[in-house]
Amino acid sequence: MFVNTDLKYIWKNGSYEKWDESSVHILSHTVHYGTGVFEGVRAYETEKGAAIFRLEDHTKRLFEAAKKINIKIPYSQDELNKVQKDIFLKNDLNEGYLRPIVFMGSESLGLRATDLSVNVAVAAWEWPSYMSPEAKKNGISIVKSPFEQYSNPLHSGYKIIGTYINSTMALHDAISKGADEALLLDKNGYVSEGSGENIFFIKENTISTPKTDHCLNGITRQSVIKIASDLGLKVEEKDITYEELVHSDEVFFSGTAVEITPISKIDDATIGSGSIGPITEKLQNLYSDIVTGKNEVYKEWLSLVSD
Repeated sequence: MFVNTDLKYIWKNGSYEKWDESSVHILSHTVHYGTGVFEGVRAYETEKGAAIFRLEDHTKRLFEAAKKINIKIPYSQDELNKVQKDIFLKNDLNEGYLRPIVFMGSESLGLRATDLSVNVAVAAWEWPSYMSPEAKKNGISIVKSPFEQYSNPLHSGYKIIGTYINSTMALHDAISKGADEALLLDKNGYVSEGSGENIFFIKENTISTPKTDHCLNGITRQSVIKIASDLGLKVEEKDITYEELVHSDEVFFSGTAVEITPISKIDDATIGSGSIGPITEKLQNLYSDIVTGKNEVYKEWLSLVSD
């Protein structure tokens, strides 16, 4: 995943550190208890240079997540937006992935996370695609997970570090069963999301996605809803049963890493033709044009790193 790390830097607490020399103390509260937040952000090569997709929205959510667990980030949103642009330039990237992260210090250890330093870091590296071109065309396989998605809104609404053990276990279970990804249900037995992706299905030209009671209101998810609505497609957020999902015409994941990736198989059920469906393909192509600056309608979603 990481390329030429010896030539890259990580921004941490106001200064740059060489990639391989950046470290976190072993007694950091976050290492032991998962008290911290992060974001996954992506930048794409455009005709005007590298541009970060929905930078301000990602940074805003980072701050909202920190507030939810009583962490005060010692920088402003504008400062961290600039840092994300600067680290991209510093690492000489045309496109790639950004990881802002907020973690607690090592001044004391125990559940009482008071009077600890708040550390902020941003890394950036090449990450052409989380899913292969073949997967983007032919789709991936997913299996219903034995792990229930968290019901606490702290867990489902934000990228809080400690909560992701559930996603890791679900994904590992899916891979052990020969699938590409996991499908998690919520506490009521309705479809929630993938291990790190939102899910949509299409039936008779209507696009449906789970309500955000028990899943992340992903920024890519929000983008898909906006794009689809602008195309005149009916989009609904509702409780979705597993049976509805496996009997749909098309299913796809959305997310910063997966972008828009079709799902062609759920457990033993083949979805649609077993390849990417026409509506998914249309959304996928339009999304690609948007993030690479080829669509002027959504140009406000892009932040040039050189600005």
